[in-house]
Amino acid sequence: MIITAHARLAAAALFLAACNKSAPPAAAPPPPEVRIITVTAQPIANVIEVPGRLQAIRTADVRARVDGIVQRRLYTEGTDVREGQPLFSIDAAPMRAQLAAAQAALARAEATAANATQDVNRYKGLVEQQALSQQEYDAAVARLRTAQADVAERRAQIATARLTLGYTTVTAPISGRAGRAEVTEGALVKAGEGTLLTRIEQLDPIYANFSQSSSDVLALRRQAAARGRTMTLGRVPVHLVLEDGSPYRIPGFLDFFDMAIDETTGTAALRAQIPNPQRALLPGQFVRARLDAGMLPNGFRVPQRAVTLTPQGGSVMVVGAKNIVEVRPVKLGPLEGGSWVIQSGLDPGERVIVDGLQKAAPVKPVKPVPVITTPTASPQPADTAR
Repeated sequence: MIITAHARLAAAALFLAACNKSAPPAAAPPPPEVRIITVTAQPIANVIEVPGRLQAIRTADVRARVDGIVQRRLYTEGTDVREGQPLFSIDAAPMRAQLAAAQAALARAEATAANATQDVNRYKGLVEQQALSQQEYDAAVARLRTAQADVAERRAQIATARLTLGYTTVTAPISGRAGRAEVTEGALVKAGEGTLLTRIEQLDPIYANFSQSSSDVLALRRQAAARGRTMTLGRVPVHLVLEDGSPYRIPGFLDFFDMAIDETTGTAALRAQIPNPQRALLPGQFVRARLDAGMLPNGFRVPQRAVTLTPQGGSVMVVGAKNIVEVRPVKLGPLEGGSWVIQSGLDPGERVIVDGLQKAAPVKPVKPVPVITTPTASPQPADTAR
């Protein structure tokens, strides 16, 4: 079969036309599927959580009040001591010698006073008989008064010597837990330098110190005022969370708040008193304090996995109109179980993404699938076949 030149040209033209014809555009991928919950407002306890540190309710530095050599330590370090319990013994020999000298001086002064009394009594009769001049009698009375003053002075010296002798046995000024001894037997201690011997801390109850923003302090005061009380007398309940995340089982109460706001930080100092019968809480320990500030009438709870934490705070992704994703910053309350309490930033009826966050992107459409929540179980996908 012979193919003409015209036929070959026509075939080539048709081939080129087929190659130059553009391919049809590819279909757009469907929006990713995400799991959502619809939030509803509900009354939620308004709990303010702030970091703080523990402090002993009373601390006493035990110091030397006399000069001398430490002879014995009379307590066990790190144990509880009672008020008045002996802690250290200081060499008392010099103080005993001082007391003996003062007692001897008192005896001499009393003898002088007794002699002066006899002179006055004898001279009084002679003056009445005009056998002695009034001037000599007045001099005898003056000597008696001087002797009596000397007796009073010697008695004061004896009291001082006995007090100093008592200081050679160092006792606990308060009841509490005695710390490590700062001196050992044979050490020279001086009252003038106030040598530190040990430190005693009362741990039951114990203080928790923390600070709070001025807005939260105002909210607490309004809550207390609504109950007809003041902040210090209202006994705002305080619960502690320990460093390992476990809650401390015994609640305390707010017992102090500073009346001034720190201009630098915008916070006020607060303090809670916490029972500590088992000495489980120690001074200097880091804790988180949860303050009961009443009820939030329109609070929300969302699963923990739905919240993204940033240095600026928390945020969630919500599905808005036309199923477009929006990033919504929220104010977080405490973490209760597996859910965050949302104090503000959401409105009732909004759809929050709880699963599939890695698929969602801001200002992009998604396919929302509701989940069913139960009080005792985690959210489960709804049956979309119905």
